[in-house]
Amino acid sequence: MAKAFYKRAAPYADDALNLPVADVDAAIPFYETTFGFSLVSRKDEPYKSAVLERDAIQIGLAENGGDPTQEGCFFEVDNLNAAFEEIKGKAGKESDFRIDKFGDTSLRVFFVVAPDGLCYMLGERQE
Repeated sequence: MAKAFYKRAAPYADDALNLPVADVDAAIPFYETTFGFSLVSRKDEPYKSAVLERDAIQIGLAENGGDPTQEGCFFEVDNLNAAFEEIKGKAGKESDFRIDKFGDTSLRVFFVVAPDGLCYMLGERQE
């Protein structure tokens, strides 16, 4: 099975390395199992946080008191079908595909909501 390459992470708010979760330790296994991320580092100060990596991107989960239902990231991938196949059945809930336009760019996308409440949009540029 082909694997998707994760090219870019764009946060919905300010910082892809500071995504709010209630419990970092409880959240990490979902990202390893579902998205194929690897743990890069952990910190306990100024609050508990972890950095995860896959291909060309890093994200950070943090017990920073933020509202995870208002946050997430856009992940640009090179092969959306492969990304969907990797995730299917592991995420609990993934959406169907749709086309979104951002200016002159069309993206084929789908969404995944993590158990921690963070929402992720995965997309591939369309010619």
